[in-house]
Amino acid sequence: EVQLVESGGGLVQPGGSLRLSCAASGFTVSAFTMSWVRQAPGKALEWVSSINSGGEITFHGFAGKGRFTISRDNAKNTLYLQMNNLKPEDTAVYYCRRLFDGARGQGTQVTVSS
Repeated sequence: EVQLVESGGGLVQPGGSLRLSCAASGFTVSAFTMSWVRQAPGKALEWVSSINSGGEITFHGFAGKGRFTISRDNAKNTLYLQMNNLKPEDTAVYYCRRLFDGARGQGTQVTVSS
């Protein structure tokens, strides 16, 4: 059974940092292109970042470019999103998602507020 479990969210002040984790089971993350997406209240799902199956190519959406870094640990079968210089508009539920079929976890809430 494919499972994705996100963690690491929380309340952070503007300018702060968070590192999100996504622990995968039932498949190997390094065999798939994996993404982070987010959904703010009342808004559509927004793509944030992706990493290809080889791990050598990463893509970042406009919102997180220069501030967010996607990575993965093959030994731990875990995907990460390092988020720096967070802004209030980054407030959302963040999900990791397998591009192949859209499978995703329950999400982790990130709130950026002073």
